[in-house]
Amino acid sequence: MSAIKLALIAILLVLTALWLAADTLLPEPFTYFAFRSVFVQYSGVLAIGVMSIAMLLALRPKWLEPRLDGLDKMYRLHKWLGITALVVAVGHWWMAKGTKWMVGWGWLERPARKPPSGETLGAIEGFLRSQRGLAEGIGEWAFYAAALLIVLAIIKRFPYHWFVKTHKLLAVAYLALVWHTLVLTKMAYWTQPVGWVLALLLLGGSVAAVLTLAGRIGAGRKVQGTIASITEYAPLRVLETAVTVQDGWPGHAAGQFAFVTSDQHEGAHPYTIASAWNPAERRLVFITKALGDHTSRLRERLKPGMPVTVEGPYGCFNFADGQPRQIWIGAGIGITPFVARLKQRAATPDGTVIDLFHPTADFDQAAIDHLAADAAAANVRLHLLVGNKDGRLDGDRIRAAVPEWQQASIWFCGPPGFGESLRDDFIAHGLPPARFHQELFRMR
Repeated sequence: MSAIKLALIAILLVLTALWLAADTLLPEPFTYFAFRSVFVQYSGVLAIGVMSIAMLLALRPKWLEPRLDGLDKMYRLHKWLGITALVVAVGHWWMAKGTKWMVGWGWLERPARKPPSGETLGAIEGFLRSQRGLAEGIGEWAFYAAALLIVLAIIKRFPYHWFVKTHKLLAVAYLALVWHTLVLTKMAYWTQPVGWVLALLLLGGSVAAVLTLAGRIGAGRKVQGTIASITEYAPLRVLETAVTVQDGWPGHAAGQFAFVTSDQHEGAHPYTIASAWNPAERRLVFITKALGDHTSRLRERLKPGMPVTVEGPYGCFNFADGQPRQIWIGAGIGITPFVARLKQRAATPDGTVIDLFHPTADFDQAAIDHLAADAAAANVRLHLLVGNKDGRLDGDRIRAAVPEWQQASIWFCGPPGFGESLRDDFIAHGLPPARFHQELFRMR
C-alpha cells in the first residue's frame, strides 16, 4: 500500500510542479476571472495527466509489477487515479461551465473582452483556435460520459460483465478528452517541460486507449487451455478446476494469479493459481467460491474438455522476503495462494519456519483433509479455526500461538477489512510495516 500511496502523491506533485514552473495560481491582478483562467489550465493538465497514467496502467505492464508490488496494487493505483481524475475534472468543469451559468444568472459580470491584438498566428495555432468551440463541446460530453463510467466502475453491485464492457468505453471518452486538451491547452506550455511531459502522456495514453479498444491488453501473455477436471466441495460452495495449458505458458510462482476466460460474453476473471508449476504436466489449478453471479454459475457452465483462455501470470505475492519465520493467514477462499505454496514447498523444501492460520466459516472434511495433508508434506504447522466453534482469529491469538512472531513476516489473503485490522494491530505491537504482505485481490 505504501508504494502506491507514494506513487499517487509523486504523480500529483510532479504534475503540479511542472505546471507551476510554467504558470501561477496567483495571477496579477488577482480577480475571479483571472484565477478561473489559470485554474482551468492547471486542473485540465492534472486531470488528463492522471487519466493518461491510469490508461497506461490498464495495459498491465509487466516491468512495473515489482516496482508497485504486483498487479493487484497497480490496479488499486489505477482506481485511485481514476477517482482523482474525476474529482479534479469536476472542479475543472465547474469553473469552465459553472462560471458561464453564474454570468447568465447575474451573479458574476464578465469582464470586457480585449480587442484583437492584430498578431499573426502560425498555421497550427490558428487551426487550434478555430477549433475551440468544438473542443469545448466534445470535452463537456466526454466528461459526462467518463464521470458516469467511473462511477459505475466504483459501484460494487454493478455486474462484473457489464463493468468490463462499459469500462472499455472510457478509452473512447479519453481519446475525445485528448483532442479537447490539445486544442485548449495554452500554446506557451508546449515549449516548456510541462508541455513535453503532457505530450508524452497523451501519446502513451492514446496508444493504450487504441490497444484497449482493439482488445489487445495482455495479448502477449495469453495461452489456450482445456479444462481437465472439476472437483466440487458442495458444503464450501467451492470448485477446484484443473486446466491443462498449451505451449507458451512461462510458468508461475506460488501466490500469483491469472485472468481466465471461459465465456467470451462474460470476459476474463482473475483467479489465484492454487498449484505449483510442473512443466511436464502443464497444469494449473484454480479454486473458486460461489460469491457472486459469475462464480455461482460456474458449477453449471464449466465442463471437462471445455476450452479456456489463460492470461498471466501476474502478482508479487510470492513469499520471498528472507525472514526465518513466516506467518500465513488464509481467510476463507483466501487460502488459495497458500495451497499453491504448500505444494511448491513440499517439492522444494527450505528452512523457513511457517505457521498457517486458516479461519473459515464453512467446513468440509474432504477439503480440510487435503489442506492438512499438504501442510504436513510441506512441514507447515496448520492452525484451523472453523466458524463460531473455534472463535475469532485476532492478533492476540496469533501472537500467543507464535511467540517468535517478532522474527516473522506475515502474509495475508482474505477479506480486505480483516487484513487491514490485523496489519494495524501488528504494527501497533512493533511489526515493521514492510513485513506485513497483503494481497489486494480486487480488480475494481
